[in-house]
Amino acid sequence: MFEGMDFSKMGEMLQKVQEQAQKMEEEASNKEYRAKSGGGLVSVSISGKGEVNDISIDDSLLEDKESLQILLISAVNDALKMVEDGKKQAASQMLSGFGGFGA
Repeated sequence: MFEGMDFSKMGEMLQKVQEQAQKMEEEASNKEYRAKSGGGLVSVSISGKGEVNDISIDDSLLEDKESLQILLISAVNDALKMVEDGKKQAASQMLSGFGGFGA
């Protein structure tokens, strides 16, 4: 498993991984994920850090609290899943650049 691996360069590799992770986190914070539910009646925007930036609710839902709650939960969960998937994809790409660990 470790054949041909130069352990003297391990510190350098770890430094590169840390730099990549920091860069990845900065890029993630600049990304925005948007999810809709109810055919667009509810829209949620979440940053790559998982912070809710915006929620848009169609006026027609203001009289139907139960539907509003269901659609809002659905949109928030979808957006959070997008954030998580984005993080996993970025981590996989980063690790694949360091000897295929992410593949």
